[in-house]
Amino acid sequence: MKVVAFNGSPKKEGNTYHAIKMVEEELKQEGIAVEIIHVGDKAIRGCLACNACARNKNGKCIIDNDEVNIWIQKMREADGILLGSPVYYSAIAGTMKSFLDRAFYVANDGSLRHKVGAAVVAVRRSGGVTTFNQLNNYINYAEMLMPSTNYWNVIHGTAPGEAIEDEEGKQIMRILGKNMAWLMKLVNNGKKTIKEPEREGKIFTNFIR
Repeated sequence: MKVVAFNGSPKKEGNTYHAIKMVEEELKQEGIAVEIIHVGDKAIRGCLACNACARNKNGKCIIDNDEVNIWIQKMREADGILLGSPVYYSAIAGTMKSFLDRAFYVANDGSLRHKVGAAVVAVRRSGGVTTFNQLNNYINYAEMLMPSTNYWNVIHGTAPGEAIEDEEGKQIMRILGKNMAWLMKLVNNGKKTIKEPEREGKIFTNFIR
């Protein structure tokens, strides 16, 4: 089994990276491979709202001059997905959000359904929980399965590496990694004996009409 993790921080080895590495350590101990992709230092433009991905049904974003389509394919192939972001104005870092908007809209074809997904956040002081909730919106909308831990998945630190000193944050990430590995194994073994519920077509309600 494999997890693909996305680091949404501009800093390659900042506190978001360290949070992901803490989760990765537990996953690897359970025999699960992890690939970390650095998103935050790339030039990724936002969704054009052109709906071409839905019309073309080819599993690709029409914008093809960056790595988003490569990353979408990695998400499709993985058993689990880990999203990590620092906090910018109590929200997801801009480049990471541009990636997520496009990737999850393309993957709204059910290709991420019932994969295991989790989010981690690194913050200096406040805004961590709002950012964590925003990341979870993508996971929930894709009908993914979300492991829990013993608090919200937020770790604190300012300078790169300071998150290593957050003892409670480290425990949160450690437990998340263990629970994520356990849930992935449950899903993998359960597919052999329990039939998945059938996917329903999306109902759209326009409140103006």
